[in-house]
Amino acid sequence: MNLFNTSLMANYAQAKPGPINFLPAITSLESSNKDILPHRNLTHTLSLPWRPSTYYRVASDFPTMGSYCTRAQRVGECSMLPFVSNRTTLFTKYTHDDWYKSSYASFQESNTSRHNSEKLRVDTSRLIQEKYQQIRKTQVDTTQNLGERVNDLAFWKSEIINELDEMIGETNALTDIRRRLERTLSETEAPLQVTRECLFHREKRMGVDLVHDDVERELLMELDTILCCQERMKLHLDKAIAQLASSRGAQHELEKDLSDKQMAYRIDDKCHHLRNTSEGIGFFRGVENIDATISVPESWAKFTDDNILRSQNERAASARMREETETLLTVTTNEMWNQFNKVNWFFTKRIAEIGEAKSKIQVHLGKILQEIFQTEMTIESIKKAIKEKSAFLKVAHTRLDERTRRPNIELCRDMAQLRLVNEVYEVHDTIQTLQQRLREAEDSLQSLVHTKATLEHDLAVKANTLYIDQDKCMSMRRSFPSTLRLVGFC
Repeated sequence: MNLFNTSLMANYAQAKPGPINFLPAITSLESSNKDILPHRNLTHTLSLPWRPSTYYRVASDFPTMGSYCTRAQRVGECSMLPFVSNRTTLFTKYTHDDWYKSSYASFQESNTSRHNSEKLRVDTSRLIQEKYQQIRKTQVDTTQNLGERVNDLAFWKSEIINELDEMIGETNALTDIRRRLERTLSETEAPLQVTRECLFHREKRMGVDLVHDDVERELLMELDTILCCQERMKLHLDKAIAQLASSRGAQHELEKDLSDKQMAYRIDDKCHHLRNTSEGIGFFRGVENIDATISVPESWAKFTDDNILRSQNERAASARMREETETLLTVTTNEMWNQFNKVNWFFTKRIAEIGEAKSKIQVHLGKILQEIFQTEMTIESIKKAIKEKSAFLKVAHTRLDERTRRPNIELCRDMAQLRLVNEVYEVHDTIQTLQQRLREAEDSLQSLVHTKATLEHDLAVKANTLYIDQDKCMSMRRSFPSTLRLVGFC
């Protein structure tokens, strides 16, 4: 019967397991195939040559099953379904030679391990001594380097402190000169206001006195002088403020550098005095892998040297600024004082001229008033004469009017008639002449009155100009600051 190509159905005492890729060990299997082939008894030994290779897939891993494994592999090439044998026989895994070889290998491994351990102990003891001496020497060198670092820090600290003291002194001196310059600049506001007030008041002059005279030219020059001085002061003040900022910046860098070096000095000095028996030492794992350094000794020394050099340069610039400011205060004070005195001199001269012109106007005004009085008297006499001549004219007119009532032939052009007519013309001509003279006298009076008004206006103009220059302007110019105040000491 060909069992390799026949599909066999096995009966299991339990539920059928899922498909597997290997067979269990022979010792754990129990055959249940006796109902499959009833005509054939499968109780033969396991050495029978016809057994399928499926029974040896596990046993083939042991050396004692080598002869069967080879055959089983050849048989396994067929497409045969596996089945479990009813045999429960145990198979050996190792031979007697394997047992001896295993023991010998264990002894050899023990000897080798013991020899290696002894060698390791000797090498370790020597390594401990060598590493101790090496680490001790390294620690001594590190301590020496820390000491040198502490000395370097102490040196640079002293240099920074000296430079910082000098910088603070120079900064204070420049601050004082800046305050003097600010006081001087504020003191020039009063003279500037006075000059502007003088120009403003002189704009209130009237008529011909509103002239661009020497006083006004000098006042404008004084205004330009004060403004120019203020501009130079403001320029130097801005420079002084900028220099103070630069000086304070250099001072801040020195202070920051000093603070850093003081802290570094304390840290390095503490590290320099640390020993293996010191308190506070401990493990900080991974700290050696942290590289927080940002400089090398050369750049570290150059940084402080640059800070000191910058401070020295700023101090030199500050000293030059102080000298320039002192010179500026002296020059501007002299310029403003000279122009102030010059304006006052021209004011005095102009006041004298106006006073003299005012006196002359008053004299002419007196004469005009006298002439006006006499002209008015003449006008009154002319009017009186005209009034008297009117009575003569009335009589003549009345006579002629009455004679026109004569009857008939009595209306005769006699000598009396002719004389009355001539009298009327004569009186009328006289009145016309007197009226003409009256008009001339009145015109003359009007001219005198106009001249009087002009003189009075000129007198008022001169009085107003004199009041402005003498009472307004000169009274304000008495409050010009003193020299000490202009140089900022008060």
